[in-house]
Amino acid sequence: MTDATKVDVVIVGAGIAGLAVAHRLVQRGRRVSVLEARGHVGGRLRSTPDGLDLGATWFWDNEPRVAHLVQELGLTVDPHHVAGDALFHQRGHVERLQGNPIDIACNRIRGGTRQLALALEQKLPRGTLRVGCHVRGVTAVDDRLVVTTSNDAISADHVVLALSPAVVARGIAFTPPLSEDLATLAARTPIWMGAMTKVLIRYDLPFWREMGFAGSVISQIGPMREIHDACGPYGSPAALFGFVAPAQVGEPTVTRQAVVDQLVEVFGEHAASPRGVVIADWRQEPFTSVPGVETMLDYRGFGHRLFQEAAMDGRLHWSSTETAVQFPGHIEGALEAAERTVAAIMRPREPE
Repeated sequence: MTDATKVDVVIVGAGIAGLAVAHRLVQRGRRVSVLEARGHVGGRLRSTPDGLDLGATWFWDNEPRVAHLVQELGLTVDPHHVAGDALFHQRGHVERLQGNPIDIACNRIRGGTRQLALALEQKLPRGTLRVGCHVRGVTAVDDRLVVTTSNDAISADHVVLALSPAVVARGIAFTPPLSEDLATLAARTPIWMGAMTKVLIRYDLPFWREMGFAGSVISQIGPMREIHDACGPYGSPAALFGFVAPAQVGEPTVTRQAVVDQLVEVFGEHAASPRGVVIADWRQEPFTSVPGVETMLDYRGFGHRLFQEAAMDGRLHWSSTETAVQFPGHIEGALEAAERTVAAIMRPREPE
Protein backbone atom coordinates (compact mmCIF):
# COMPACT_ATOMS: atom_id res chain seq x y z
CA MET A 1 0.00 0.00 0.00
CA THR A 2 1.23 3.47 -0.83
CA ASP A 3 0.66 6.43 1.45
CA ALA A 4 -2.03 7.70 -0.91
CA THR A 5 -4.20 4.64 -0.26
CA LYS A 6 -4.11 4.90 3.53
CA VAL A 7 -6.62 6.80 5.70
CA ASP A 8 -7.73 6.60 9.30
CA VAL A 9 -11.34 5.63 8.55
CA VAL A 10 -13.22 4.37 5.51
CA ILE A 11 -16.98 4.98 5.61
CA VAL A 12 -19.12 2.87 3.29
CA GLY A 13 -22.28 4.78 2.38
CA ALA A 14 -23.02 8.49 2.09
CA GLY A 15 -26.49 8.53 3.61
CA ILE A 16 -27.14 10.61 6.70
CA ALA A 17 -25.37 8.16 9.05
CA GLY A 18 -22.21 7.91 6.97
CA LEU A 19 -21.99 11.64 6.38
CA ALA A 20 -22.57 12.39 10.06
CA VAL A 21 -19.76 10.00 11.04
CA ALA A 22 -17.46 11.60 8.47
CA HIS A 23 -18.28 15.13 9.60
CA ARG A 24 -17.62 14.43 13.28
CA LEU A 25 -14.40 12.51 12.61
CA VAL A 26 -13.06 15.26 10.33
CA GLN A 27 -13.83 17.75 13.11
CA ARG A 28 -11.61 15.61 15.33
CA GLY A 29 -8.75 15.60 12.89
CA ARG A 30 -9.16 12.16 11.38
CA ARG A 31 -8.40 11.37 7.71
CA VAL A 32 -11.57 9.97 6.25
CA SER A 33 -12.70 8.49 2.96
CA VAL A 34 -16.44 8.19 2.23
CA LEU A 35 -17.34 5.68 -0.49
CA GLU A 36 -20.80 5.84 -2.09
CA ALA A 37 -21.98 3.43 -4.77
CA ARG A 38 -24.64 5.81 -6.04
CA GLY A 39 -23.79 8.90 -8.03
CA HIS A 40 -24.98 11.21 -5.24
CA VAL A 41 -25.27 11.53 -1.47
CA GLY A 42 -28.36 11.12 0.66
CA GLY A 43 -29.31 7.44 0.58
CA ARG A 44 -32.88 7.27 1.86
CA LEU A 45 -32.94 11.05 2.17
CA ARG A 46 -34.16 11.69 -1.35
CA SER A 47 -35.93 14.89 -2.35
CA THR A 48 -37.20 16.32 -5.62
CA PRO A 49 -35.66 19.52 -7.01
CA ASP A 50 -38.62 21.48 -5.60
CA GLY A 51 -38.03 20.10 -2.11
CA LEU A 52 -40.59 17.30 -1.76
CA ASP A 53 -39.47 14.07 -0.15
CA LEU A 54 -39.48 10.61 -1.72
CA GLY A 55 -37.76 9.07 1.29
CA ALA A 56 -37.59 10.15 4.92
CA THR A 57 -39.81 13.16 5.57
CA TRP A 58 -40.37 14.01 9.23
CA PHE A 59 -38.65 14.43 12.54
CA TRP A 60 -40.27 14.92 15.92
CA ASP A 61 -39.74 17.20 18.91
CA ASN A 62 -38.36 14.34 21.01
CA GLU A 63 -35.50 13.74 18.56
CA PRO A 64 -32.72 16.06 19.76
CA ARG A 65 -29.92 14.89 17.47
CA VAL A 66 -31.79 15.93 14.33
CA ALA A 67 -32.78 19.25 15.88
CA HIS A 68 -29.18 19.94 16.89
CA LEU A 69 -27.80 19.05 13.47
CA VAL A 70 -30.39 21.17 11.67
CA GLN A 71 -29.45 24.13 13.83
CA GLU A 72 -25.73 23.52 13.37
CA LEU A 73 -26.11 23.41 9.59
CA GLY A 74 -28.32 26.51 9.47
CA LEU A 75 -31.28 24.78 7.83
CA THR A 76 -34.88 25.97 8.09
CA VAL A 77 -37.58 23.86 9.72
CA ASP A 78 -41.31 24.08 9.00
CA PRO A 79 -44.10 22.41 10.97
CA HIS A 80 -45.85 19.62 9.14
CA HIS A 81 -49.38 20.62 8.15
CA VAL A 82 -51.92 18.83 10.36
CA ALA A 83 -54.84 21.30 10.50
CA GLY A 84 -58.21 20.12 9.23
CA ASP A 85 -60.25 16.94 9.24
CA ALA A 86 -58.91 13.48 8.40
CA LEU A 87 -60.59 10.75 6.36
CA PHE A 88 -61.11 7.01 6.89
CA HIS A 89 -61.36 5.12 3.60
CA GLN A 90 -63.29 1.86 3.60
CA ARG A 91 -64.74 -0.17 0.76
CA GLY A 92 -67.59 1.84 -0.71
CA HIS A 93 -67.45 4.50 2.00
CA VAL A 94 -65.30 7.46 3.05
CA GLU A 95 -65.82 8.71 6.61
CA ARG A 96 -64.88 12.25 7.61
CA LEU A 97 -63.17 12.33 11.01
CA GLN A 98 -63.54 15.53 12.98
CA GLY A 99 -60.11 16.93 13.59
CA ASN A 100 -57.00 14.95 12.67
CA PRO A 101 -56.43 11.90 14.89
CA ILE A 102 -53.96 10.47 12.35
CA ASP A 103 -51.08 12.95 12.44
CA ILE A 104 -49.21 14.41 15.37
CA ALA A 105 -47.16 17.57 15.37
CA CYS A 106 -43.81 17.05 13.68
CA ASN A 107 -41.24 18.91 11.65
CA ARG A 108 -40.00 19.02 8.08
CA ILE A 109 -36.81 20.45 6.64
CA ARG A 110 -37.37 23.16 4.08
CA GLY A 111 -36.09 22.00 0.72
CA GLY A 112 -36.46 18.35 1.75
CA THR A 113 -34.51 16.10 4.08
CA ARG A 114 -31.76 15.70 1.48
CA GLN A 115 -30.66 19.20 2.51
CA LEU A 116 -29.13 17.55 5.58
CA ALA A 117 -26.96 15.35 3.37
CA LEU A 118 -26.03 18.15 0.98
CA ALA A 119 -25.05 20.45 3.84
CA LEU A 120 -22.89 17.77 5.44
CA GLU A 121 -21.27 17.02 2.09
CA GLN A 122 -20.23 20.66 1.84
CA LYS A 123 -18.50 20.38 5.22
CA LEU A 124 -16.16 17.60 4.08
CA PRO A 125 -12.67 18.39 2.76
CA ARG A 126 -12.23 18.11 -0.99
CA GLY A 127 -11.49 14.54 -2.03
CA THR A 128 -13.09 12.96 1.03
CA LEU A 129 -16.20 11.75 -0.83
CA ARG A 130 -16.08 9.34 -3.77
CA VAL A 131 -19.38 8.61 -5.53
CA GLY A 132 -19.92 5.78 -8.00
CA CYS A 133 -17.58 3.69 -5.86
CA HIS A 134 -18.93 0.23 -5.10
CA VAL A 135 -17.31 -1.60 -2.16
CA ARG A 136 -16.73 -5.31 -2.84
CA GLY A 137 -14.84 -6.55 0.19
CA VAL A 138 -13.13 -5.86 3.52
CA THR A 139 -10.00 -7.82 4.45
CA ALA A 140 -7.98 -7.79 7.65
CA VAL A 141 -4.29 -7.28 6.86
CA ASP A 142 -2.00 -7.12 9.89
CA ASP A 143 -3.50 -4.42 12.17
CA ARG A 144 -5.53 -2.66 9.47
CA LEU A 145 -8.53 -3.29 7.23
CA VAL A 146 -8.28 -3.12 3.44
CA VAL A 147 -11.41 -2.07 1.58
CA THR A 148 -11.61 -3.34 -2.00
CA THR A 149 -13.74 -1.21 -4.31
CA SER A 150 -14.82 -1.42 -7.92
CA ASN A 151 -11.71 0.64 -8.79
CA ASP A 152 -8.99 0.16 -6.18
CA ALA A 153 -8.22 -0.64 -2.55
CA ILE A 154 -7.91 1.57 0.53
CA SER A 155 -6.28 0.72 3.84
CA ALA A 156 -7.73 2.07 7.10
CA ASP A 157 -7.58 1.68 10.86
CA HIS A 158 -11.39 1.49 10.99
CA VAL A 159 -14.21 0.77 8.55
CA VAL A 160 -17.76 2.05 9.10
CA LEU A 161 -20.67 0.25 7.45
CA ALA A 162 -23.28 2.99 7.02
CA LEU A 163 -25.57 0.68 5.05
CA SER A 164 -28.50 -1.50 6.06
CA PRO A 165 -27.04 -4.75 7.45
CA ALA A 166 -28.89 -6.85 4.86
CA VAL A 167 -27.31 -4.83 2.03
CA VAL A 168 -23.91 -5.38 3.63
CA ALA A 169 -24.54 -9.11 3.97
CA ARG A 170 -25.52 -9.45 0.34
CA GLY A 171 -22.91 -7.24 -1.28
CA ILE A 172 -19.67 -7.18 0.74
CA ALA A 173 -17.31 -10.11 1.36
CA PHE A 174 -15.28 -10.22 4.60
CA THR A 175 -11.92 -11.90 5.13
CA PRO A 176 -11.86 -13.49 7.62
CA PRO A 177 -15.63 -14.06 7.52
CA LEU A 178 -17.89 -12.45 10.09
CA SER A 179 -19.03 -14.74 12.88
CA GLU A 180 -21.95 -16.97 11.92
CA ASP A 181 -24.25 -15.24 14.43
CA LEU A 182 -23.42 -11.77 13.11
CA ALA A 183 -23.61 -12.76 9.45
CA THR A 184 -27.00 -14.43 9.97
CA LEU A 185 -28.33 -11.46 11.94
CA ALA A 186 -27.22 -8.98 9.28
CA ALA A 187 -28.78 -10.99 6.46
CA ARG A 188 -32.13 -11.30 8.28
CA THR A 189 -32.50 -7.79 9.70
CA PRO A 190 -35.30 -5.93 7.90
CA ILE A 191 -34.55 -2.81 5.90
CA TRP A 192 -36.52 0.14 7.15
CA MET A 193 -38.95 1.15 4.35
CA GLY A 194 -37.00 -1.10 1.97
CA ALA A 195 -40.16 -2.84 0.78
CA MET A 196 -42.29 0.30 0.66
CA THR A 197 -43.44 2.37 -2.28
CA LYS A 198 -43.86 6.09 -1.67
CA VAL A 199 -46.03 8.04 -4.08
CA LEU A 200 -45.87 11.81 -4.54
CA ILE A 201 -48.83 13.50 -6.23
CA ARG A 202 -48.55 17.16 -7.26
CA TYR A 203 -51.45 19.55 -7.83
CA ASP A 204 -51.79 23.17 -8.87
CA LEU A 205 -53.32 24.07 -5.50
CA PRO A 206 -53.84 22.29 -2.15
CA PHE A 207 -57.57 21.89 -2.78
CA TRP A 208 -58.03 19.61 0.24
CA ARG A 209 -57.11 22.43 2.60
CA GLU A 210 -59.81 24.63 1.08
CA MET A 211 -62.28 21.77 1.70
CA GLY A 212 -61.30 21.71 5.38
CA PHE A 213 -59.19 18.56 5.15
CA ALA A 214 -55.72 18.01 6.58
CA GLY A 215 -54.82 15.73 3.68
CA SER A 216 -54.53 12.82 6.11
CA VAL A 217 -56.18 9.53 5.17
CA ILE A 218 -56.11 6.00 6.53
CA SER A 219 -57.34 3.43 4.01
CA GLN A 220 -58.36 -0.17 4.63
CA ILE A 221 -58.36 -1.00 0.93
CA GLY A 222 -55.52 0.99 -0.62
CA PRO A 223 -53.54 0.91 -2.73
CA MET A 224 -52.20 3.77 -0.59
CA ARG A 225 -52.83 2.76 3.01
CA GLU A 226 -51.76 6.17 4.32
CA ILE A 227 -51.99 9.58 2.67
CA HIS A 228 -50.58 12.83 4.04
CA ASP A 229 -50.13 16.45 3.08
CA ALA A 230 -46.75 16.92 1.38
CA CYS A 231 -46.94 20.62 0.53
CA GLY A 232 -44.02 22.96 0.75
CA PRO A 233 -44.17 26.13 2.89
CA TYR A 234 -47.48 28.01 2.66
CA GLY A 235 -48.92 25.27 0.46
CA SER A 236 -46.46 25.55 -2.40
CA PRO A 237 -45.63 23.32 -4.14
CA ALA A 238 -48.97 21.62 -3.56
CA ALA A 239 -48.76 17.88 -3.10
CA LEU A 240 -49.96 14.80 -1.28
CA PHE A 241 -47.94 11.68 -0.60
CA GLY A 242 -48.96 8.13 0.13
CA PHE A 243 -47.45 4.87 1.31
CA VAL A 244 -48.21 1.70 -0.62
CA ALA A 245 -47.87 -1.42 1.49
CA PRO A 246 -45.27 -4.01 0.44
CA ALA A 247 -46.33 -6.12 -2.51
CA GLN A 248 -45.71 -9.85 -2.79
CA VAL A 249 -42.23 -10.79 -3.94
CA GLY A 250 -41.89 -9.91 -7.60
CA GLU A 251 -45.30 -8.25 -7.80
CA PRO A 252 -45.33 -4.87 -9.61
CA THR A 253 -46.01 -1.83 -7.49
CA VAL A 254 -48.92 0.59 -7.84
CA THR A 255 -49.79 2.32 -11.12
CA ARG A 256 -50.46 6.01 -11.69
CA GLN A 257 -54.06 5.28 -12.62
CA ALA A 258 -54.70 3.32 -9.43
CA VAL A 259 -53.30 6.21 -7.38
CA VAL A 260 -55.50 8.79 -9.10
CA ASP A 261 -58.57 6.55 -8.86
CA GLN A 262 -58.11 6.21 -5.11
CA LEU A 263 -57.66 9.95 -4.62
CA VAL A 264 -60.83 10.68 -6.60
CA GLU A 265 -62.72 8.19 -4.45
CA VAL A 266 -61.40 9.86 -1.31
CA PHE A 267 -61.39 13.56 -2.21
CA GLY A 268 -63.68 13.79 -5.22
CA GLU A 269 -63.14 15.12 -8.72
CA HIS A 270 -60.77 17.85 -7.49
CA ALA A 271 -58.16 15.07 -7.33
CA ALA A 272 -58.70 13.83 -10.89
CA SER A 273 -56.05 15.89 -12.68
CA PRO A 274 -52.71 15.96 -10.84
CA ARG A 275 -49.82 17.85 -12.37
CA GLY A 276 -47.63 14.83 -11.87
CA VAL A 277 -47.27 11.53 -10.04
CA VAL A 278 -43.90 10.18 -8.91
CA ILE A 279 -43.79 6.53 -7.81
CA ALA A 280 -40.71 5.55 -5.78
CA ASP A 281 -40.55 1.78 -5.32
CA TRP A 282 -37.70 1.36 -2.87
CA ARG A 283 -37.50 -2.37 -3.64
CA GLN A 284 -35.87 -1.35 -6.93
CA GLU A 285 -32.96 0.41 -5.20
CA PRO A 286 -30.07 -2.09 -5.13
CA PHE A 287 -28.01 -0.03 -2.68
CA THR A 288 -30.97 0.35 -0.29
CA SER A 289 -32.90 -2.88 -0.62
CA VAL A 290 -32.35 -6.58 -1.37
CA PRO A 291 -34.34 -9.25 -3.22
CA GLY A 292 -37.07 -10.72 -1.04
CA VAL A 293 -37.18 -7.66 1.25
CA GLU A 294 -40.97 -8.03 1.41
CA THR A 295 -40.53 -11.19 3.51
CA MET A 296 -38.09 -9.70 6.04
CA LEU A 297 -40.37 -8.99 8.98
CA ASP A 298 -38.43 -9.89 12.14
CA TYR A 299 -37.74 -6.45 13.57
CA ARG A 300 -36.08 -7.88 16.67
CA GLY A 301 -32.80 -7.38 14.80
CA PHE A 302 -33.10 -3.61 15.07
CA GLY A 303 -30.64 -2.28 17.63
CA HIS A 304 -29.32 -5.80 18.34
CA ARG A 305 -26.41 -6.02 20.75
CA LEU A 306 -24.17 -7.51 18.03
CA PHE A 307 -24.55 -4.30 16.03
CA GLN A 308 -23.39 -2.30 19.07
CA GLU A 309 -20.06 -4.14 19.11
CA ALA A 310 -17.29 -3.49 16.60
CA ALA A 311 -16.30 -6.65 14.70
CA MET A 312 -12.95 -7.65 13.18
CA ASP A 313 -10.88 -6.89 16.27
CA GLY A 314 -12.82 -3.73 17.09
CA ARG A 315 -12.26 -2.11 13.69
CA LEU A 316 -15.52 -2.77 11.81
CA HIS A 317 -18.48 -0.65 12.91
CA TRP A 318 -22.22 -0.83 12.11
CA SER A 319 -23.80 2.58 11.64
CA SER A 320 -27.16 2.45 9.83
CA THR A 321 -30.48 3.45 11.36
CA GLU A 322 -31.42 -0.24 11.72
CA THR A 323 -28.58 -0.67 14.23
CA ALA A 324 -29.80 2.08 16.57
CA VAL A 325 -31.17 1.17 19.99
CA GLN A 326 -33.47 4.20 20.05
CA PHE A 327 -35.48 5.50 17.07
CA PRO A 328 -34.40 2.74 14.64
CA GLY A 329 -35.68 3.59 11.17
CA HIS A 330 -35.72 7.33 11.83
CA ILE A 331 -33.14 9.97 10.90
CA GLU A 332 -32.64 10.27 14.65
CA GLY A 333 -31.74 6.58 14.77
CA ALA A 334 -29.15 7.03 12.03
CA LEU A 335 -27.60 9.90 13.98
CA GLU A 336 -27.63 7.84 17.18
CA ALA A 337 -25.77 5.06 15.37
CA ALA A 338 -23.31 7.61 13.98
CA GLU A 339 -22.74 9.04 17.46
CA ARG A 340 -22.01 5.58 18.86
CA THR A 341 -19.60 4.84 16.03
CA VAL A 342 -17.65 8.08 16.44
CA ALA A 343 -17.32 7.48 20.18
CA ALA A 344 -16.00 3.95 19.56
CA ILE A 345 -13.45 5.09 16.99
CA MET A 346 -12.21 7.94 19.17
CA ARG A 347 -11.90 5.73 22.25
CA PRO A 348 -8.21 4.87 22.89
CA ARG A 349 -7.42 1.20 22.28
CA GLU A 350 -6.30 -0.68 25.35
CA PRO A 351 -2.78 -2.15 25.17
CA GLU A 352 -2.82 -5.86 24.35
